[in-house]
Amino acid sequence: MEIGEYQRWLEAWDRARGWDRVSPSHTLIHAMEELGEVARLILQWEGYKESESAERLRQDLEEELSDVFVFLFKLAYQAGVDVEAALARGQAKADGRYDDLAESAVMLDRYHARQRAALEEMLRRPGRVEENRGSAE
Repeated sequence: MEIGEYQRWLEAWDRARGWDRVSPSHTLIHAMEELGEVARLILQWEGYKESESAERLRQDLEEELSDVFVFLFKLAYQAGVDVEAALARGQAKADGRYDDLAESAVMLDRYHARQRAALEEMLRRPGRVEENRGSAE
């Protein structure tokens, strides 16, 4: 399915049910709600929270991402934005902004170094659970 075709289908589908008459702010709130569900699943994927299984997690993530996309496409048609054209402009912008692959690799290395340093600093902080267990006894 093409992006523009999906956007037109969604608008027609909503219109048939009267759901095209929902305010854009409520559409945005619904998108944010769905994004919160994606965030919960990402925490599971990264191991911060327990998950039933890797396959179930992937299925749930697929479903919740689809829900986010639905509301973003809806917000776009409500605002008169052609998603396909917007994505094409965004792609051209990214190509022009990050066209130097060597510099992109340097940027990624700096990012990883900052993440490593932040994690190491967090683990050095006093008051960790293991340290507190001994004082509670």
